[in-house]
Amino acid sequence: MPCFQRAVLMRIALLVTLGTVIAANAHAAIVCTAIADAVSGLLRTQEGTCDMRVTPASTFKIAIGLMGYDSGYLIDEHSPRLPFLKGDPDWNPLWRQSTDPTSWIKNSVVWYSQRVTRHLGELRFQQYVTRFRYGNEDVSGDPGQRNGLTHAWLGSSLQISPLEQLQFLEQIVQRRLGVTARAYDMVGRITRIAPAAGGWEVHGKTGTGFPVLLDRSTDEDHAFGWFVGWASKGSRSVVFARLIQDTEAESTPAGLRARDAFMKELPGILEASEAHDGNR
Repeated sequence: MPCFQRAVLMRIALLVTLGTVIAANAHAAIVCTAIADAVSGLLRTQEGTCDMRVTPASTFKIAIGLMGYDSGYLIDEHSPRLPFLKGDPDWNPLWRQSTDPTSWIKNSVVWYSQRVTRHLGELRFQQYVTRFRYGNEDVSGDPGQRNGLTHAWLGSSLQISPLEQLQFLEQIVQRRLGVTARAYDMVGRITRIAPAAGGWEVHGKTGTGFPVLLDRSTDEDHAFGWFVGWASKGSRSVVFARLIQDTEAESTPAGLRARDAFMKELPGILEASEAHDGNR
């Protein structure tokens, strides 16, 4: 490997290591950080246990968004605006209000996801998950509960690894999932995050979930936190997946902490990636 490429990759590794230290200080360990070129699929970074499958939690909203726009149930960034109904999941106060696609992603509203999947029905929902080759593709739900349509991605049957997250995200960037152009466009819009330094446009979604114990209870002391997405600048795009796990109970959702730590590292990672591309 040429010296300049080795230096760039060492710089990316250092940035990831610093992120590990930050996460450890917050009573969380980084399970995996994986970054790849979205066009070639070449892995730029793979640190940790990146083939371990866990619940996708709210990162699955990216997939549900594609399904919703492709099927026509979702219209644009602000339509449909659906009312909160009695009986909807409401443990987050921000969910107890009417919600549109933009606020659905921003506030990670569980019941809005469930409205989309109920509209699709079991057969079409499974067909989309299979077409997307999403993780283990298992949307059966909890054993004996027949709740996969509304709960498969919530600490239940559907599981995905960080490397599989990258594969899915690469297909979004390359537009190879067999959905409409508008579906890709709209999901890009509702997942857009404030631009990173250097003119990169970042898209991403957090997710917080919990390990399920043998008695089907959740281990809330050891939450998983996801942050996955992609960043683009001109013809260049990278995909990323960060997965952390708490070592003790925390008041702030693990997914938000995973996002905040990774976003601090991301400008340096993208700068190093540009240097690598410019010297190939």
